[in-house]
This record gives sequence, C-alpha cells and structure tokens, in this order.
Amino acid sequence: MDYANQADQASAARGVSLKDYDLDESLGFLLKQVNHSLQRTVDAEMTVLDLTAMQWGPLMQLALGRCETAAELARCACSDTGATTRMLDRLESKGLIRRVRSAQDRRVIKLELTEEGTRASEQVPERLIHVMNQHTRGFTAEEIEQLKSLLRRMIANGASPA
Repeated sequence: MDYANQADQASAARGVSLKDYDLDESLGFLLKQVNHSLQRTVDAEMTVLDLTAMQWGPLMQLALGRCETAAELARCACSDTGATTRMLDRLESKGLIRRVRSAQDRRVIKLELTEEGTRASEQVPERLIHVMNQHTRGFTAEEIEQLKSLLRRMIANGASPA
C-alpha cells in the first residue's frame, strides 16, 4: 500500500495548497462574489416594497414567528442592538411594525407586524424566489440540492473545530 500517495490524495481532497492558491479562484472569494450578487439583486427587488436588505429579513422573522423582541431579532441577524433598534424605528415609521408592551411583563416590548407589514411580508418570498431562480438559471434540481448539501457541510465544518 502506498501511504504517501494516499496522504497526498487526502491532502488534495481537503483543499488547496499554498503553491496552488489563486485569489480569484478561491472558494472564499467566489462565495463572497455570489453573496454580493445576491444582496445587490435582492436589494433591487425589494425597492418595489420600499424595503432594504436590512429591513426585509427582520420583517420575515416577525412574520414567521421566529422572533418577538428587538433583542431576539438582533441575535437572529448577528447584529448589535443599536443597529437593530434604528432599523426597527424605520420599519415603524413606514407603518410596517408596531411595538407593544407585553401583558405578562411590562418591561418587555414585543414587536408585531401591522396589516401593511403583513402584506409586505407576504410578497417577500416571491421576490426572493425570483432572485434565486435568476442566480441558479441552468442548474438542474439535482445540482441545486448538491450545492445546498455542500454549503450545509461547510457551515457544519465551520461550526466545529477541526
């Protein structure tokens, strides 16, 4: 058995060596380019709803019942509470959300969608699907599932130490 050859193959399977590294072809750079393209296209789609990238996500978190308070939204978005509060102020000024004091604990302020916020949130998924379909044009269903599987593995690998 050729253990040196197996080690070389295992090393190659794990990633790129420094001598072969090309920034423009690096996985991190390509993922960042895809993310930038998605954000730019989603931003353009959301202008019809008068929403920014920072606003449609929290709106959807509220619509899906995943978050009820500003602190929960900040944790979900990996954002600081100050930025979250400013974003919520803008959503409130647009009439999309309202702040309501909790009946169980008067110190807690819960967030609710208004009727207008509910209508806006119902239109977001269709626009997101349009953007994703645009970015995956020409992909087969199997390729999309494979891509999602690979991305989930990368997320899991990043969450646990090597």
